[in-house]
Amino acid sequence: MSWYDRVFVDTGRAAAMWAVVGFLVTFVVVRGITRRIRTKQRKPQGKTGLIHDIHIGGVHVHHQVWGILLVLVVGALEFRFSPDAPWGEILAALFGVGAALVLDEFALWFYLDDVYWAENGRKSIDAVLIGGSLGILLLLEASPIGESRGESAMWSYLLGIAVHLVTALVCLLKGKLATGVLGVVVPLIALVGALRLAKPDSAWARRRYAGRKLDRSRRRFGARYTARHNRLRDLFGGTPTPDLKKKRVSGNAGSGRPQ
Repeated sequence: MSWYDRVFVDTGRAAAMWAVVGFLVTFVVVRGITRRIRTKQRKPQGKTGLIHDIHIGGVHVHHQVWGILLVLVVGALEFRFSPDAPWGEILAALFGVGAALVLDEFALWFYLDDVYWAENGRKSIDAVLIGGSLGILLLLEASPIGESRGESAMWSYLLGIAVHLVTALVCLLKGKLATGVLGVVVPLIALVGALRLAKPDSAWARRRYAGRKLDRSRRRFGARYTARHNRLRDLFGGTPTPDLKKKRVSGNAGSGRPQ
């Protein structure tokens, strides 16, 4: 028996592993392509060569479109046929590919505007990081509800689930989206996030913080925190185009050019 069979197939994690691989590889490749296109189109004489945006009927087709179509097709095939290996793993990898294409343009469909290379486009990187982290946690067999230990422990089991989900909800109310989502899978993350300070612009802070506590929150999540966060985003996704920070952008997500 091979290591792959022992670690992934026999534990039922093979499909999850291929989904994560498809997701991560696709994100790296797509960001590399879009950064290459932006670099080429910034040059005065702009031949794009083999790597360029796709246009159909004069309309730029964003890569999230292909991702949505791929996820829909994969879901339909999985629900209809539930294939065994290796087709199940192939569908899982294709699902990861589609999910990466969609989340890489999360900011576009969140704002209903082409902000791919604008400052708001960094939210796409947040979405990819959350999605990738969640996939890895599920691959490691983390369970959002744990395991029941029999009827005698049912009430304590349900109470534990309730506390876990409440702490995850508190994280979301405190403006900690990543902590709340990942905390649904890992209770310790949710508990730590719920106990720590809320972000100053969150619903929790607006209702419950004032005076010194609000000042502490503003210092904790101030300019230095934002700068660190943005450096991480830019490391994965590329630095936004400065002249798009204040503009409403439409059109070409691959190049980041206003049209």
